[in-house]
Amino acid sequence: MTKRHSIGLMMLLGSTLWTADLRALDVKIGQWETTTTGQMTGMPAIPPEALAHMTPEQRAKIESAMGARGAKPIVSTYCLTKEKLEQAWNTGQSMAKNCTTTMTSSSAGKQEVHMECNQNGTKMTGTVKVEAVDSEHTRGSIQMMAASADTGHAMNMNYSFTSKWLGAACTEAK
Repeated sequence: MTKRHSIGLMMLLGSTLWTADLRALDVKIGQWETTTTGQMTGMPAIPPEALAHMTPEQRAKIESAMGARGAKPIVSTYCLTKEKLEQAWNTGQSMAKNCTTTMTSSSAGKQEVHMECNQNGTKMTGTVKVEAVDSEHTRGSIQMMAASADTGHAMNMNYSFTSKWLGAACTEAK
């Protein structure tokens, strides 16, 4: 998975949205660690003209990296504050003006958000589900579909994640 997609997922998982019907998840505040796994299908191929300008070693490295997208778990940490806990999940500030996010269900044990984005001719729709297993563990899923109006290219992203509470004191996120 590319760094850009990793950052997008982390923004998705750690950002906020205001909603009238939000009920905070029943989890502890403090430092959390999230492990995300999944896959993307329908990734665009490397254009032949780009491949023609690469050495065999460069081509092998790029093709290997593209084939490994989503294969390795992504582990990140973040600080969950009381303020963040009282807000819902969304796409992050950089995409907020291009996305509509709707809280479809919210309780102390589960939250579900539906999102629709349209940016530069690409439409994305999807669902984020989060469940508080207990006060120190959460799990969830992210399912997104993207389609380009320009090329007709479609891509599907299916990820799952687990999070565990590391402690009340927050440190730098990694």
